[in-house]
Amino acid sequence: MENRLFDTTVQKLKYEVIKELIIAYDNGLDNSIFHDIPIKIMPGPHASLRCCVYKERAILQERLKLAMGGDKQNPNVVEVIDIACDECPVDGIFVTPACRGCISHRCIEACPKNAISIEDKHAVVDKSKCIECGKCTQACPYNAMILQKRPCVLSCKANAIKVNADKKAEIDTNKCVGCGACVYQCPFGAISDKSYILDTLDIIKNSENNTKYKVYAIIAPSIVAQFNYARIEQVITGMQRLGFHQVVETALGADLTLNEEADEIKEKGTLTTSCCPSFVKYVQINFPDLYKYVSHTPSPMVMAGKLIKAMDPTAKVIFVGPCTSKKFEYKLDIAKDYIDCVISFEELQAFLDARGVDVSTLPDTSLDNASYYGRIFARSGGITEGVKALAAERGFEARPIAMSGLDECRKQLTLLKVHKSSFNFFEGMACDGGCVNGALCLHHGPKSLTDVNKYGEMAKEKTVDNSVKLYKMATGKDDND
Repeated sequence: MENRLFDTTVQKLKYEVIKELIIAYDNGLDNSIFHDIPIKIMPGPHASLRCCVYKERAILQERLKLAMGGDKQNPNVVEVIDIACDECPVDGIFVTPACRGCISHRCIEACPKNAISIEDKHAVVDKSKCIECGKCTQACPYNAMILQKRPCVLSCKANAIKVNADKKAEIDTNKCVGCGACVYQCPFGAISDKSYILDTLDIIKNSENNTKYKVYAIIAPSIVAQFNYARIEQVITGMQRLGFHQVVETALGADLTLNEEADEIKEKGTLTTSCCPSFVKYVQINFPDLYKYVSHTPSPMVMAGKLIKAMDPTAKVIFVGPCTSKKFEYKLDIAKDYIDCVISFEELQAFLDARGVDVSTLPDTSLDNASYYGRIFARSGGITEGVKALAAERGFEARPIAMSGLDECRKQLTLLKVHKSSFNFFEGMACDGGCVNGALCLHHGPKSLTDVNKYGEMAKEKTVDNSVKLYKMATGKDDND
């Protein structure tokens, strides 16, 4: 089944570890899992991915620790598996065989630190002097010099990853925004997210079949682009088989967020979204003077949880989504009273398979409790489309822009900072393309965007009105609040 689902072998390994951990949980966990599970996944005797099967198993032991919650002393939801981080080249300027030993020596002239010399008619870089400015790479007429960086460093648009003295990747928690780009981009799977699947299993088990309290799953709208071997309605049935009392669309919370953000921009004049916690953290760290523009409205995840807890105060709410970002958000003060745990699409697939639930064989369970606008929050531009429509209805002008990925966010926020932006509403998404390309999606690509658009068009509700009415009824608010 996994061949139809995952982009990479790294994802498959993560899935296998989570699946086996869940099976072990059902049979009674003990320390034997650190011996048995790695051998089951990598039986040997020959290695298939690393230098030897013993190293493969040692890395799987570290993956098991992350699957069980990771280092409790490390507040970051993303961790580096040191033993797996040893194959990438060291960063820096690399001279390729394309160097022709020319006599113009433009690379030497371009270098501001005199770090380049010619030896045996070949450019040589002194790493102790090189500042990796890249000027030599631009000057070389043969493109023979390249600035070589590790994939994790290149993927991190928050500049939170560096290579330490031991040549291992190191994450600066003070800069990290939890987007998880490094998790998906590391070719060796040396950077991974912590899993809270054991917490989820405990919540469901302790509910005693939803008799002590009811367990709700709220699913991110990007889920429709993930389980490509079954209908979303079958996935909902499968989740109920796992023990969830009810599955609710996070898009319902998106309706509520959209409604309140539309009122905020009308009142304040300039606003950025609060839906992507990694974007919010990026603003907080890199543009602190613009943090005042971040919407005070909770994210769709939190709003959906807030609605469920208003209707059922004893409920437990578990978010199922595409990103590491939500894994750190649910522990923040703004979310901790409304969200009890977070798991990823990868972990949901492992959960289904560990329990032997083949959703492709199940009947449908209808899911229609959100609007068109709430559902398209999953892709870049969805929020701006909704805000523009609500602004027109409410008689004010919204000039929104969708910022897809942190590079675009940095560019537009810089313009706002120097008062050169023509926009007054800024939709920020840390992931390129939006949540449909979250780091913990099963797969990524253009089809995901198409699936989300189709899902939005299938919504019976075309406005947020019914969602807002339901929220006001549940929370006891009225139009004057």
